Amino acid sequence: MSSGTLQVASLKNPAILSLIGNTPLVECTRFDSGQCRLFIKLENQNPTGSIKDRMALAMVEAAERSGDLKPGGTLIEATAGNTGLGLALVAAAKGYRLILVIPDKMSQEKILHIRALGATTVITRSDVTKGHPEYYQDLAASIAAETPGGFYVNQFGNPTNPLAHEQTTGPEIWDQMDHDIDAVVVGVGSGGTLTGLSNYFARVAPKCEIVLADPQGSILSGFVNEHRMGQPGSWMVEGIGEDFIPSIADLSRVRKSYSIGDEESFLTARDLLRKEGVFAGSSTGTLFARYQDGSIVSVGPHDSLLTAFNRMRISDVSQVPVLDHGQLVGILDESDVLTRIQDGHGSFRDEVQTAMTDRIVTLPPSSSFNELREILDSGRVAIVVDQGQFVGLVTRIDLLNYLRRKVA
Repeated sequence: MSSGTLQVASLKNPAILSLIGNTPLVECTRFDSGQCRLFIKLENQNPTGSIKDRMALAMVEAAERSGDLKPGGTLIEATAGNTGLGLALVAAAKGYRLILVIPDKMSQEKILHIRALGATTVITRSDVTKGHPEYYQDLAASIAAETPGGFYVNQFGNPTNPLAHEQTTGPEIWDQMDHDIDAVVVGVGSGGTLTGLSNYFARVAPKCEIVLADPQGSILSGFVNEHRMGQPGSWMVEGIGEDFIPSIADLSRVRKSYSIGDEESFLTARDLLRKEGVFAGSSTGTLFARYQDGSIVSVGPHDSLLTAFNRMRISDVSQVPVLDHGQLVGILDESDVLTRIQDGHGSFRDEVQTAMTDRIVTLPPSSSFNELREILDSGRVAIVVDQGQFVGLVTRIDLLNYLRRKVA
């Protein structure tokens, strides 16, 4: 082989970049997912192990096309999660220098991985907010301004970030789900994934719900649910959650948001590994705990009594609402099941509708304390319904817990 041939081969991008995207989709079969089927997009199958590889490659190539990034230039970025790894891979493959500004809560394993790929890391404080000179995004912007030939990637304001997911991640999910999908659960770091998927599904499946899973301490969940900017806290989950609204984050189509604590996120990620064999990070634990938060444990009218019994046992509840396509059609408690089975007229194979109580009294969320007490004092469970949609059950123990917290 001639030296000329060797030189041409060395200028090619490593084939590893061609493995970004087209990740598999797997169904979770070891968790009780109720009336729905639950799937996970295995973005850990990207070369550096996360979804961020997609937008890292897209943003660098967009900068190359626009001329903002010249051969031999320097990439500068702020990252609190996996974007740094994706950029480190792309920079090494394309021959760019990379400077990453990283908050000190990032895992040591990721920092060592980034350095092994040849990137320079600047570790900064994670206890300061936007506007402080040591805040990781502000520090990255100032380094970029002072670096000759530097290009500030700015994942939080770069429109190529959501575009990458609108053009790749969304269509992949849509095809893998055979064009049948009811909801997508997403976290927000920069907002690129949520915005890109939201834009795509608004076109192909307008009824698809976009659900936000957010770490406790982040302001995003409160902003979605209460339409106000709260005070940011702190959290250990990496890569998602924010103390501001990124400019590329379009939250307008998010209808539901859940705030998940660190402990539940980490425990859920471990549970996912044990039961499904999926090795995922803390942010995936946050997304998966959207289902496991236990807010509503329900059954369908055509589920078996054994299914209902198992859900009550696992969730440590004595009654469950019976929902048919989101509409409340009855309630089933332990005594209903016992009566059906013990009298010898039925079995655990019978459908829930054969034992449930369909004579139910409901309350709107705006009901008074006295109205709630009246139902509880009559020995019944308060069923809360808002505009035809089941919201939840209120029991005596729920009321006692509320009063205890109020006194404390």
